[in-house]
Amino acid sequence: MASPTIPLTPVTLTAKDFKSDQEVRWCPGCGDYAILAAVQGFLPELGIARENIVFVSGIGCSSRFPYYLNTYGMHSIHGRAPAIATGLSVSRPDLSVWVVTGDGDALSIGGNHLIHALRRNVNLKILLFNNRIYGLTKGQYSPTSELGKVTKSTPAGSADAPFNPLSLALGAEASFVGRTIDSDRKHLQSVLRAAAEHQGSALVEIYQNCNIFNDGAFELIKDSTSRDDHLIRLEHGQPITFGAERQFSVVRADGGFGLEVHEGGQAVVHDVAVENPAYAFALTRLSGSDLGTTPIGVLRDVHRPSYGELVQRQLRDAAVDVSPEQLLNELLQQADTWTTKETP
Repeated sequence: MASPTIPLTPVTLTAKDFKSDQEVRWCPGCGDYAILAAVQGFLPELGIARENIVFVSGIGCSSRFPYYLNTYGMHSIHGRAPAIATGLSVSRPDLSVWVVTGDGDALSIGGNHLIHALRRNVNLKILLFNNRIYGLTKGQYSPTSELGKVTKSTPAGSADAPFNPLSLALGAEASFVGRTIDSDRKHLQSVLRAAAEHQGSALVEIYQNCNIFNDGAFELIKDSTSRDDHLIRLEHGQPITFGAERQFSVVRADGGFGLEVHEGGQAVVHDVAVENPAYAFALTRLSGSDLGTTPIGVLRDVHRPSYGELVQRQLRDAAVDVSPEQLLNELLQQADTWTTKETP
């Protein structure tokens, strides 16, 4: 029986080792290029041989990822990447399994698969690229597009209330939740590093610019003239303050429920290991679609047994000195029968 960890001798690789021979084909200026470079630069840190790393994607611009990484990979079915990756992770616990998906792929047709992978705490690292638009199909609104968004499919403005992906994940009891930005390579890699070290499901939302169909969607928290007053960089064990002069604090809400932003005040000290997901959930609610006060970093990182660990434990407990062929024959030849009555 394989170990639930990855018991491999560390190998020394470089970013170049993770570049495939395929031409990278996204629109010029797409944020996916920056994410790909950051991931290729980060993977050598794992010290894992390329043949023991797998990237599974669904459908969408982001889902071309497996072609561009020199690892094993699968460009799978729309929205179903978490389900396929679940089977791989549970049956092959010796592998490092990653899912690459987008806001449309993961949160529309794939919504059920995503929440159940998180609920089960399958040992997957899920990278959710969020550009708030359907890019591959040319600019329709997505499950994360803001209310009133004018697109080709919503000429009068979207009437849908958008998902907050991290709030959704925490509602599904995700044990690791983080957020980062495509253009901040150092921060992106730091969150990837934390996700890779986590045993269980790790969801990382990556704000990613689609310069063709939704350009500038995150400019408020990217532009050097505005980001300091709107971007909240979370650091474990540190008071949550932000602003050009660190003049803003995240404090406990009046009445003791939730969190809110004040100018000054006693800032909450960030703790990723708070067992109750309500704390991390409150962080996700600090900002709506306007991105006015947007937290990035690791919001939650708690330990509970992964789905794969529990399944492997059951298999060990049920282990008998019988070959798989014998077990299959016994199953096929067991005595249970049914008699059906023919319809006249």
